[in-house]
Amino acid sequence: MNHSGHQSADNGQMQMSEPKGDKGPSSKAFAEANARMHKGMDIMFTGNADVDFVRGMIAHHQGAIDMARIELEYGKDSSLRKLAEDIIKAQEAEIETMKAWLAKNGH
Repeated sequence: MNHSGHQSADNGQMQMSEPKGDKGPSSKAFAEANARMHKGMDIMFTGNADVDFVRGMIAHHQGAIDMARIELEYGKDSSLRKLAEDIIKAQEAEIETMKAWLAKNGH
């Protein structure tokens, strides 16, 4: 899966790129979360749109959760911290729904 603007090794494995701009701990955490998410989204497509959607979205949602947790660890803005909490709650519930769908449908 090619994500324009993100580094990828020639063999399809995601490489960790240095965060652009601030090299502080939050930048490093965001870069690591981004690399994990893109690696998880690099799935073998089955030709079944439902299965491919759910498998890709689980990793995508986990990436959102990981980024929201970084916001809670380092962020200061109260409205963004509340948004991060809401994202975690919603995305965790959606991941459970998608995992249940995969199990129910033999995947």
